[in-house]
Amino acid sequence: MLRCLAALLGGVVLSLAFEPVGVAALMPVALAVLVLSVRGLTVGRGALVGWLFGLGFMATLLWWMRAVGTDAWLALTFFQALYLAPLGMVLALVTRLRAWPVWAAFAWVAVETWRGAWPFGGLPWGRLTYATADTLWQPVVPWLGMTGTSLLIALTGTTLAWLVTSRLRRPVAALVAVGGLATVTLLPLAGSYDAVPGVSSRGEDLTVAAVQGDVPGDGTDVPAVHREITANHVALTEQLAADVEAGAVPRPDLVVWPENSTAVDPFTDAEVNAGIVAASDAIGVPILVGGMADSPREGEVLNQGIVWRPGLGGGDRYTKRHPVPYGEYIPFRGSILPDTYGQLALIPRDMARGTSLEPLRVGDALVADAICFDVAYDDVIHGQLANGGELVTVQTSNAMFINTAQIDQQFEISRLRAVETGRYVVVAAINGVSGIVAPDGTVVQSAAPRTQDVLVAEVPLAHGLTPGVWMGPWPGRVSVAITVLALVFILVPYRRPSQHDSDTTTGRSRTMTRVSA
Repeated sequence: MLRCLAALLGGVVLSLAFEPVGVAALMPVALAVLVLSVRGLTVGRGALVGWLFGLGFMATLLWWMRAVGTDAWLALTFFQALYLAPLGMVLALVTRLRAWPVWAAFAWVAVETWRGAWPFGGLPWGRLTYATADTLWQPVVPWLGMTGTSLLIALTGTTLAWLVTSRLRRPVAALVAVGGLATVTLLPLAGSYDAVPGVSSRGEDLTVAAVQGDVPGDGTDVPAVHREITANHVALTEQLAADVEAGAVPRPDLVVWPENSTAVDPFTDAEVNAGIVAASDAIGVPILVGGMADSPREGEVLNQGIVWRPGLGGGDRYTKRHPVPYGEYIPFRGSILPDTYGQLALIPRDMARGTSLEPLRVGDALVADAICFDVAYDDVIHGQLANGGELVTVQTSNAMFINTAQIDQQFEISRLRAVETGRYVVVAAINGVSGIVAPDGTVVQSAAPRTQDVLVAEVPLAHGLTPGVWMGPWPGRVSVAITVLALVFILVPYRRPSQHDSDTTTGRSRTMTRVSA
C-alpha cells in the first residue's frame, strides 16, 4: 500500500516539472521514487505500481484536457497511464541485474518512445526533455537530441535511486557515477550554441512577421467565429503593410498566419479567398496561410500551411502529419463510438494525414513548417531539415485550451525545437502563445494571449544538422532494442538438467565404473 501511494505521488511530482509549475529538478526525484517503489516486487505488482505512477503523472500533466470535457480528460489519462504498467513490469525485472540503473533508464526511454509512436501516431506529450527549457539539461539537447536528453535525465533518476539503495557502501562507484553524469550534463556549457557542430549560418537573413489575430468572444470557439478570425488576420496584415509604407517597420519577406486563420477552403470560399488576396496584394510578399483545404477524397479535410504568393495564389503546401485522433479525425468511424457522442459531433469530416516532408519554398529560402501538435513529433521537423529546411515555423490554434497550461507546455516544446535544431523558430498562434525564438531558446519577441499583435524580426537562415537531429529516431530504436535484449536475458533461462537427467547420468557413471573394474 505504501509503495502504491508513493508511486501515485511520484507521478504527480513528475508532472510538476512541466509548465505551469516548471521545476525541472523534480524529474530525477520522481523517477527515483518510481524505481524504489517497484524494485523488489513481482512483475504483476510492478505493473500496478507503474500504472499508478502513470495515473498521477498523466492526470496532472493533462489537466488541460478538461477544456474538451471531463470524459476526454479521464479517458486520455487512463490510456496514457497504461503505458507505465509495462514499464513497472520491466523495472521489476531489470532492477535484478547488475548495473540496473542503466537498464532502468533505457527502459524508461523505450516506453517513452513507444508511447510517442503507437497507436494512431502516439502522443509524445510528457517527454522528459520537454521540461528542460532554461535548465542545465538544455545545452545537451542539440548534442543528444530529445530522446538522448530524456535518457540522460532518466539515468540521473535511476542513479539517484541506486545511491539510496546502496547507502553509499561503494563510495568509489558512487563518485564515478555522479561524476560521469555531471560531466555529460555540464560539458556543453563549456561551449556556445554557435559552436554546435553541423550547423552554420547561410549568411543571409529573412525578415519574418508572425500575425496573432485573436478569437472573438470567449476565445475558445473557432468554428463559431471563423470568418471574423480570418478578417482579423487580413486587417492586421493590411495594417502591417501600411506601417511598412510609413517606414515604421521593415518590409517582411514572409508573413506567417496561424493554423485555422481560415477554417474553410481558401481556394473555394469566395469571401475568404478575396480577403487573403487583398492582404497578399497589400503586403506584397508571401503569406503562409493556415487553412482547411478540401481533400480530393470525400469525407476528408486537409490541415495545411499554404504559401500564398501575391498575384499568383497558392504555392507550396505542408499538410499536418499528426492529426489528433478523436480530436481531428475519428479512428474506425462509427465502429467504436457513435459519431454523435459528445465533441465527436463536431468532426463531420476526418482530417487526413500529410505525407510530405519537403520544406516550403519562400523565395530562395526553405522553411520547415509544423502545425500545432506536430511540433511535439520528431519526424516532422527532422525530415524537413534533412531536406534543406533553414528556418522553422509553427502554425497553431490552441483556442480551445487558451485558458489552460497547454499553451505554455506547447510553447516550451517550440523553444526546445529551436535549441535542438540550431534554427530560429517562428510561432504564429491564433490567440496565444505567439513568439520568435532564437537557437539558444531565448524568446526574442512574444505576444500575450488573447491579444492582437504582429511580431516582426530579422532571423538568420541556417543549414546543416545538429548531432541530435542527425541521429533521428535511432536513439529511441536503440533504447527499445536494449530493453528487449535485457528482458530476453532475464526471461529466457538457461537449460538446467532435470532430476531425471541427473539420475540417468549418475547411473551411467556407476556402470562405467564397474566396467572399468
